Amino acid sequence: MADITIKDVAALAGVSAATASRVLSGNPATSPQSRDKVAAAVIELDYRPNAQARALRSTRSDSIGLLVPDVRNPFFADLAHTIEQAALSEGYVTLLGNANEQKEQQDRYLDTLISRRVDGIIVAPLGDGGGSIRSLIEREIPTVFVDRTIDGIDVPSVTTDSEVGIRQTVQHLAALGHTRIGYISGPQATSTGRDRFAAFTAAVADAGLSQDPDLVYFGDFQAASGSAGLHALLELHDPPTALLAADSLMAVGAIAILHKLGLRIGTDLALVAVDDIEWFALLDPALSVISHSVEDMGRIAVEMLFEVIAGNSPQSVVLPSELVIRGSSSLPILPASSRRKN
Repeated sequence: MADITIKDVAALAGVSAATASRVLSGNPATSPQSRDKVAAAVIELDYRPNAQARALRSTRSDSIGLLVPDVRNPFFADLAHTIEQAALSEGYVTLLGNANEQKEQQDRYLDTLISRRVDGIIVAPLGDGGGSIRSLIEREIPTVFVDRTIDGIDVPSVTTDSEVGIRQTVQHLAALGHTRIGYISGPQATSTGRDRFAAFTAAVADAGLSQDPDLVYFGDFQAASGSAGLHALLELHDPPTALLAADSLMAVGAIAILHKLGLRIGTDLALVAVDDIEWFALLDPALSVISHSVEDMGRIAVEMLFEVIAGNSPQSVVLPSELVIRGSSSLPILPASSRRKN
């Protein structure tokens, strides 16, 4: 029989996992009805919480920490909002930090969150697991990774399988006649950067398209590298006719340069971005995207953190991705003589 978790207790009691956790920790901010329901569920399920974890977290702050790589990135802004609202609905406040895609800034914020004695931390991590990430693990502070992971660090995580969406994108562009697809990659120091680059490389090879290494520009998940990447790709002797940007901010940087150069998105260059930002659908033409649910990612991360706080070990979750085709990549490739010159 599988181990009984706090989620099982909460489900039987008809309360949230956070409420069940507060009841079991003796937190007075719970109603008598909730305490009675949880107590009955504990007896019925014969639930035995992790005594060591419960003792370690006997003093609670009813706050969690959230550290995102770049608060300017619309994806992470949406993720932060989802997590903050989910935590607040369960009586927890969220302390937000912005790493700005820099490990030193990440460590500074994590050290601050640790000193504030938050009950747990959700982090989209940078680096190799040293520094303050190691401190989280050694101090046994409840931690959940979101969007990114670190090899060799065994904590629950919520991530996205980008392989399906990237493969769909390459097949879609190949079907339109594109043989040279440019790729603005994320940094290889992050799991998402590595995984998406590997998925793109494999998809291009499987489709029999050009594997010219010059078609890949390595950016840093920030807008300036999207602009620099597009410039570099357009200056090639044989530039790409389609482009995949590995995140929303780098796509924004690429779009800015296309507008500056007077090039038509979807006509002079097909464009697809990873992450579906709300206003991407409002562009003319609307931007094709590889979509995955930021709402599900944030909600599951909060539920998972409450489980860890309660002394349980939830399984990691991998969410799906899919290509959403819009006007920026819906036209067959034009003959070379018909395309504008940059």
